[in-house]
Amino acid sequence: MTVVLSSVLLIIFFAVMIGVGIYTRKNATDVNGFVLGGRSVGPWLTAFAFGTSYFSAVIFVGYAGQFGWLYGTSATWAGLGNAFIGSLLAWKILGRRTRIMTQSLDTKTMPDYFGKRFESKGLKIAASVIIFIFLIPYTASLYNGLSSLFGLVFDMPYWVVIAVMAVLTGIYVIFGGYMATAINDFIQGIIMLIGITAVILAVLKDNGGLLSAMQALSAVECEGWSGGAYSSFLGPDPLALAFVVILTSLGTWGLPQMVGKFYAIKSEKDIHKGTIISTIFAIIVAGGCYFLGGFGRLYADKITYNEATGKPLFDTIVPAMLSTLPSVIIAVVIVLVLSASMSTLSSLVLTSSSTFTLDVIKPSMKDEMTEKKQVSIMRVFIVFFIIISAIIAVIKDANPSVTFIAQMMGVSWGALAGSFLAPFLYGLYWKGATKASVAVCYVWGCAIGILQMIISLCKIDLSGCGVIIGYIFKSSINSGVVAMVGGLIIIPLVSLFTKKQDEKVVDEMFECFEHKVSVAQKEALD
Repeated sequence: MTVVLSSVLLIIFFAVMIGVGIYTRKNATDVNGFVLGGRSVGPWLTAFAFGTSYFSAVIFVGYAGQFGWLYGTSATWAGLGNAFIGSLLAWKILGRRTRIMTQSLDTKTMPDYFGKRFESKGLKIAASVIIFIFLIPYTASLYNGLSSLFGLVFDMPYWVVIAVMAVLTGIYVIFGGYMATAINDFIQGIIMLIGITAVILAVLKDNGGLLSAMQALSAVECEGWSGGAYSSFLGPDPLALAFVVILTSLGTWGLPQMVGKFYAIKSEKDIHKGTIISTIFAIIVAGGCYFLGGFGRLYADKITYNEATGKPLFDTIVPAMLSTLPSVIIAVVIVLVLSASMSTLSSLVLTSSSTFTLDVIKPSMKDEMTEKKQVSIMRVFIVFFIIISAIIAVIKDANPSVTFIAQMMGVSWGALAGSFLAPFLYGLYWKGATKASVAVCYVWGCAIGILQMIISLCKIDLSGCGVIIGYIFKSSINSGVVAMVGGLIIIPLVSLFTKKQDEKVVDEMFECFEHKVSVAQKEALD
């Protein structure tokens, strides 16, 4: 029964996704349409595109299981942080100014923004290279968790699942570009909302309701606690939880595939609506995922453990929770997880291909490239990025001992956000940020990420380096937070001692915020 239901839902789902791609192909005939949807995307599509790019199968299967196991129901704070810091504040602080300045500077990608805002071709190319390097392993991580979930229903090789997801995502992105991605993100977002709500209710019912589930969780023993650690307000390790909240919430402010959504907003009223819609979406999806994961320890007898260490395999926790649920719920979850993964994958490959084409390939060409040729090259790179990410995912699954890939995935988020968050934020708000400070921030973010990867891969003992250094590089979560926060300090500090941009040129850039409509344009879009 489960196989039949899942198969029917998947067929319908795939047909709709491809249909949307074919329908929107007329919007993807030039660069502006293919990359930004003509800067005319409404609030619902933009908000759902932002949310579905934010939350993939990694959060539902990986993070929900991992952090729920470590922190219990207090892991819900991570979801709420994603909603109010990663969504609400991101829209409030970045949304309007990003839309105004990027249109004024005529930039379509984050590297192009850095190049024109700080008058530096070098910064533009460097940002493109950083994105190219760190988005590929990030993209490959989106396939994580699909194997264990599909294993509940289908008896098929994991590479088949990866291939199907990669091919179908490629088809609708290549056909329709940003508009196809946005419309499909909306559909996939609806599926995610329905799915996570249904799963939470089903899991709670399976454990006798919310009260009974919380009582059972409070009885689970935790080292160093007398009882109730996993059902407590802040959990057994509040400081570690705070680092998780900061990394997964503030990090979105510096990720190119996230802030790129603000480039395409249509009007002022759409910003207000989009802010509300995006926040509510994040509360339900992210808050729901982490809350659900908090009950993972109630299924300790059903999950898989690492034979060498005796520790749980976090990707098996959520599938173990689902294994006892009705067939219809499992079928919905299969589509839910596939939706979450495909929506984020489409956003990442579109960001990677457009960045590499517009910021690396186009400037290096001697002859002028037509709009049609640029779009064609972007489509080629979409195929390239999807194939590479799928190959990496298959290799990782076939060779669990290949830890390099897993470590790269762990540092991608921190390295990207550490490199770009501060330059992007200060570039929008402060005229005094300098080219040199941005370059230093690039080096800082990448250096922290790479150093973390080396320490983790080589299992370097930092006990002799002091408590602070040891804690920073204890995990990619901690080092990622340090990379982001450090960047916010580096930009103003280095800017005090380095050459400033021409004051007249910078003033002209910031005049776009003062263009009068009914009020200053920094308060309302035209």
